[in-house]
Amino acid sequence: QAQLVESGGGLVQAGGSLRLSCAGSGSIFSTSALGWFRQSPGQEREFVAHISQMGGNKYYANSVKGRFTISRDNADNTMYLQMNSLKPEDTAVYYCAAYAQQASSLRSRASPNSYRYWGQGTQVTVSS
Repeated sequence: QAQLVESGGGLVQAGGSLRLSCAGSGSIFSTSALGWFRQSPGQEREFVAHISQMGGNKYYANSVKGRFTISRDNADNTMYLQMNSLKPEDTAVYYCAAYAQQASSLRSRASPNSYRYWGQGTQVTVSS
């Protein structure tokens, strides 16, 4: 059974940086595109970033473009989200998941329903 585990969250001041990690087990990691989502209390799960299987294609939500960078190391079964210039509105639980669709489109990459093997999440809190 594939499993993804997030880590690296914490409390940071506005303008600061954090790097999240998503460690994968099983063959699903190296054979799948991956994504990061976030969810605040009372809000729907929101797309943050997506990276293709080999890491050559990366996509970001407009709200994080230019501040966040997604990357992966398939040899180490780990995906990363480098978050810079953090804002209070970035506060959320961040989740990683494996993309489960055959085709890739803007709409499918941004939909939580397109992913499986969700991790348990890691809390990111940005203070003002």
